[in-house]
Amino acid sequence: MIFIMFYNVYLYYLIRLLLQTDSLSKITFINMHELSIALGIVKIAENEIANAKAKKVVLIELEIGTLAGIEFDSLDFVWPAAVKHTVLENAEKKINIIKAKGKCLDCEIVFEIKNIYDSCPNCNSFLKGIIQGKELRVKALEVL
Repeated sequence: MIFIMFYNVYLYYLIRLLLQTDSLSKITFINMHELSIALGIVKIAENEIANAKAKKVVLIELEIGTLAGIEFDSLDFVWPAAVKHTVLENAEKKINIIKAKGKCLDCEIVFEIKNIYDSCPNCNSFLKGIIQGKELRVKALEVL
């Protein structure tokens, strides 16, 4: 019961914070998944800044796979609110999109995957291993 109350209070203040942001003043829908990812990225940057004894981040470079479950438009939408008053507030954000690839377990051909349920273009088998495309990582931080 206490956790639910805390979570509701957290959401209330989070929504108030987002509504106070100029670029997000007309919010009708908040994608909480991308917001939590953006806040996690901020936390990673803050930890690395503390370890490097730097003052600010100039550039953050992210690698995100097409099968990572991230909606890029939603991430761009919540980014200004997530980085406001943090070390990433004035940083340039660069996203490298990694196209998904799979390897067929039947004919062993490597092919591009657009959706997780895509079949092998060679033998139409649905048995595959994901080689790349699920990445979600901070590749680099340029700090001062």
